[in-house]
Amino acid sequence: MFEDFEARQIRVGEASIFVRYGGQGPPVVLLHGHPRTSATWHRVAPLLVQAGFTVVCPDLRGYGRSTGPAPTADHTGYAKRAVAGDVVEVMRFLGHDRFALAGHDRGGAVALRLALDHPDAVSRVALIDCLPISEHLSRITTEFATQWWHWFFFAQPDIPE
Repeated sequence: MFEDFEARQIRVGEASIFVRYGGQGPPVVLLHGHPRTSATWHRVAPLLVQAGFTVVCPDLRGYGRSTGPAPTADHTGYAKRAVAGDVVEVMRFLGHDRFALAGHDRGGAVALRLALDHPDAVSRVALIDCLPISEHLSRITTEFATQWWHWFFFAQPDIPE
């Protein structure tokens, strides 16, 4: 996987971000979802390189080989804003001040936060399988949350032995 890509750890503030990158051309960042890693993009990234892009696939803070600060009660060290900041710093380290961005699931939420906080850094953004958190919050009710929680954790089908 990821033939002709480089892999390295990049220190950004309180985090150490594992990143795979390769190619020549306009930069594109691919952000994975939960509970995955940058390996999610192992089939897509080489195709983008062949199409003439520089492709950067980081493991988000706290996933895969990336680390962050010790957890705190307010979770700010792992907030999407903190993770988005990591991506901007990684891209600057690699020599890219502006880039296209695609994020799946949690990576989509990070991509949205990054685009909102750093609009000058983002040339284009694609959000895959994610709704903005404002949509989630405006639609959720206590009844729905209770039913979802129950279904997800307690109503899983029995698996025969």
